[in-house]
Amino acid sequence: MSLAHEISNCRLCAERFASTASAHAPRPVVWFRPSARIVIAGQAPGARVHESGIPFTDPSGERLRDWMGVDAGTFYDRDRISIVPMAFCFPGYDAKGADIAPPALCRQTWHDRVMAELGEVPLVLVVGLHAMRYHLGAKGAMTDTVRKWRDHAPRAFPLPHPSWRNTGWLKKNPWFEGEVLPALRARIQEVL
Repeated sequence: MSLAHEISNCRLCAERFASTASAHAPRPVVWFRPSARIVIAGQAPGARVHESGIPFTDPSGERLRDWMGVDAGTFYDRDRISIVPMAFCFPGYDAKGADIAPPALCRQTWHDRVMAELGEVPLVLVVGLHAMRYHLGAKGAMTDTVRKWRDHAPRAFPLPHPSWRNTGWLKKNPWFEGEVLPALRARIQEVL
């Protein structure tokens, strides 16, 4: 059985998800192939992705594709771009309706194996603080890690999550769009 198939059949978090406010069943969203030139290492699928089974089929995905300077056809070409979140399933909502953090069990069970199967990928987009801690060993705040993007480029680019919730962050940090995104887009074109 392939690793992707194993992950697709994972039900390790069934009880955990059933006890969330969203009371949902696991639905791993698996989107990687060893031929990919770029890995998007993100957080976890949201509710819309849980429904569609396709990563970034939400406004966050639109924003991320814009940041990358790629169209949907390129973005969803698994031979070019793999999407490997810290958790493959939607973690659910808490009683107040807030997103629950990606369960560490998913990362511990699958992430190292997936990254080993992918091998030395020329470019990793590290999206969100959970991914930054794992892939970059980030210890501080997300803003500090993104601000030091040159320390990781050209192999990795730390990025804030492209969620609408980060619109305020983008307005407070115009250097991100002015410095990081042009370098990111140029590197993506080079890699693809």
